[in-house]
Amino acid sequence: QVTLVESGGGLVQPGGSLRLSCAGSGPTFSSYFMGWFRQVPGTERKFVAAISESGGRTFYSDSVKGRFTISRDNAENTVFLQMNSLKPEDTAVYYCAVKIAGYYGDSAGYGNWGQGTQVTVSS
Repeated sequence: QVTLVESGGGLVQPGGSLRLSCAGSGPTFSSYFMGWFRQVPGTERKFVAAISESGGRTFYSDSVKGRFTISRDNAENTVFLQMNSLKPEDTAVYYCAVKIAGYYGDSAGYGNWGQGTQVTVSS
């Protein structure tokens, strides 16, 4: 069982950047396919990005492609989300999770959710 802890959120102006981290526990972190999702209160949790176990494959939602980059450091048991050119519509709570089954973009196939980190993009 892995425990995930997100960090790095905050308040940033439009056009700015943030780097989120997702730190995992346990010796088998490198065997997990990982994803980032975001959620605005009152709406469904939405897919942002995902990365394969080795980091060799990455996937993005159309809304963040070209602006966000997902990466991982398995030696440090950490997955990152570099967010550039941030927009007000990126404001949400961001969560990381382990893919258990199914399509990488479906939150129903993920588990071991972290507590989330708030990202607010506003001037």
